[in-house]
Amino acid sequence: MSRLIAPVMRQCYPYRDTKSGLEDQEYTKAVLAPAKKTDIIAKFRTHDSDTGSPEVQIAILSERIGELTDHFKTHKKDHGSRRGLLMLVSKRRRLLDYLKKCDADRYRDVIGKLGIRK
Repeated sequence: MSRLIAPVMRQCYPYRDTKSGLEDQEYTKAVLAPAKKTDIIAKFRTHDSDTGSPEVQIAILSERIGELTDHFKTHKKDHGSRRGLLMLVSKRRRLLDYLKKCDADRYRDVIGKLGIRK
């Protein structure tokens, strides 16, 4: 006679940070807030319906990079997000190299507005 063992039912609890008391709903997401993103697009677009030009993409990536660097000031051991940050930085670098190769005036304008070195 075999005995059926019922699986242990684990109850899922929302993540709670014991140090700061914040629940997972209070954490900010890795993506930009829609209002902030539309402001960036409006500032850097080249024409009315532009959402994907290199200037806009570089500006959005720069904002995300800034938010992640602030995140690392409090979460020093978050190595998974650090890898994502490095990927964002390299993607922005590739876009800047493309823009510099195609149109140097637009490149200088973007790095001037964003305050990026090089």
